[in-house]
Amino acid sequence: MSNTDERSARPQFQPGPLLTGAALIGLGALLAMVGVAVGGTHVISAMRRWVGDMEVPPSELAKIKLAQARAAAAAGAQAWQQAPASPETTD
Repeated sequence: MSNTDERSARPQFQPGPLLTGAALIGLGALLAMVGVAVGGTHVISAMRRWVGDMEVPPSELAKIKLAQARAAAAAGAQAWQQAPASPETTD
């Protein structure tokens, strides 16, 4: 028999290193999820404190800014419509 006849057509894997790798990947994913949960909780808590310390809540501030934008748009449209016609130039 030749050396090529004894070889298998597929690679031979050992189960030990594969199981260890899978376990480490799972542990890493679990640690990552815990890290996201801890960090996310801190960010949400900080945002709530920040919003609570504001003099004007964000929803009211948005309403004020929207009213200002509408007033500016109306004033601009009125000024554009009431602008005097440009003088005709005669040469």
